[in-house]
Formats: sequence, C-alpha cells, structure tokens
Amino acid sequence: MTSASKADVLLLTVTLMASISWMFSKEAVSLMPPLLFVAIRFLLAGSLLALAGWRQLRLLSAEQVRRAMVVGLFFGTAMCCWIMGLHFSSHIGVGAFLTSLAVVLVPVFGRLAFAERAPASTWLALPVAVAGLALLSLEGGFSLEAGQLFFVAAAVIFAFYFNLNTHAANHGTVTDVSGNTRHREKVPALALTTVVLWTVGALASAASLTLETWPPLDSLMLPSLAGWVAASAIIGTAGRFFIQTYAQSLSPNSHGVVIMVVEPVWTALMAAAWFGERMSLVQLAGCALIFTALLVNRWRALRALLKTLLARTA
Repeated sequence: MTSASKADVLLLTVTLMASISWMFSKEAVSLMPPLLFVAIRFLLAGSLLALAGWRQLRLLSAEQVRRAMVVGLFFGTAMCCWIMGLHFSSHIGVGAFLTSLAVVLVPVFGRLAFAERAPASTWLALPVAVAGLALLSLEGGFSLEAGQLFFVAAAVIFAFYFNLNTHAANHGTVTDVSGNTRHREKVPALALTTVVLWTVGALASAASLTLETWPPLDSLMLPSLAGWVAASAIIGTAGRFFIQTYAQSLSPNSHGVVIMVVEPVWTALMAAAWFGERMSLVQLAGCALIFTALLVNRWRALRALLKTLLARTA
C-alpha cells in the first residue's frame, strides 16, 4: 500500500472515530457534569499522548509552550461550548452540522486575524451556510434552542482555533511593534497536541470547579460511566488526534478536507442508528445546505483530490 493510500484509509478511520466519539460523549454527559467530563477526558488523553511525545515535550522552548497553550485556550473554550451544546441539545445530528460551520469560517477569520487571502469559494459558501442555519432554527418558530446556540458559538471559536493551530504547527516570521522581524519556530505536532489537550483539560477543570456541582465520588465510579469516559479519551481524543497527525504527514493537504466534510454525515447516521434520531424535512434541508456550503468552500481542494484518486485508479 502506498503512503497516499494508507493516508486515505487512516483518515477515513479518523472520521469514524470522531463521529462515534459524539455518541460516547452524549452517553457520558447523561451521567456526569459536562465540563467535568471534558476535563477528565482531555487530561487523560493528553497524558496518554505525553507518553509517546515525551522527548518532544522536553525540547520545547518557553515560547513554543506559550504558543501551544494559547491554541489550547481557544480549543478549550470551543470544547466547553461544544459539550454544553451536546448537554442541552435534543439532536446530535443537527449539532454536528452546526459545528461543521467552523470549516466555512476558518478562511474568514484567517483573513481577519492573519491577513490571509480568503478564496472566492468562501464568500459563495457563507450565504448558503447561513441559509442552512436559518432552516435549522425554524423548528417551533424562528429561534435557536440553547444547544444550537452553544454549537454555533463553538463553531466560531473552533474557526479561530484551526487558524492558530496551523500557525503554531508551521514555521513563520513575527514582526513586533518596532518593525523588527524574527523567525517563529514551529511546535512539533505531537508535542503541540499534547500541550493543547492538557490546556483544554485544565481550562475545563477550572470551569467545572466554578460552575458545576460535582456529584459524590461513588457515582463517578460506575463501570458504565468509566467506560464512556475511557472510550472518549482513548478513541475519540488521544487515538483520533494521534492517527490524524500521522495520516496528514503522509497525505497532501487536500486529504484533510475530507475529514471535516464527511464527519457530520457520519455523525448524523450514527445518531440515527444509536439513539433512533430522526430529522424533519426542514432540518434535513438545513443540513443539506450546510453540507453544500462545506463542499463549495472546499471545492478546489476536493477537485484536486478527486483528480489524484482518478489518476491513481487509471
């Protein structure tokens, strides 16, 4: 199997792991406070990755650690919004499509925060995505439920996180207020992921201590709950991010797009099979529009990927 083919298989696996993690998380937050769940999940996942990336972690400079922690703060805030959305949401499939709006917003915030040029496809995708969001909010009168509001907030912050994570993982230059330019060293992927996950866990711990009432310890020791937490940490977080990092090192950039485009579809299908969820015609139309926006936004990369796959099979 070639490296590109191996990457295809691994990334498909990643999308399934990410999607099934929604089910693990939903089961867990039905038995414990949601922010506490995020704290335990990410601290455990970060510790597991630290075992594999300890050598990289020891070599990080203070500046690299600081940049990784900034990425983690944005990711942690987005995760807290996401888990609250999952806690309050009555429909996981809808939440997956709302969260996927981050993909459309990434180039927009890249333009605002880093002066990166946003492709024309982004501006075409935005009104389509907004129309999809409008249809999803039509249920029961034009209003978003609490869970949907949290998912939208998570999507916005995830868009910032994706930009910051990309810049932290790559070399670059920084210009200070005096006009002096200095080299910015990238943070190795495994070390970056580990610090980010630990930062998410620390932020969620502080939020949980402040905002939540923790249940008795014996209620957190239930075998079923421990199973969902362990599955979320090992499969949905540590395993997912480790495999994704390795797969992306084998594949062209366009392959990464497949992960974000396919994930909400997998999640909706799994939610239907796992929880028996069903969508109304209006909700289906809204999800279809958001999925269309994802395809429009990433059309150039998807077209390049299709050409590569067709050339490989020819």
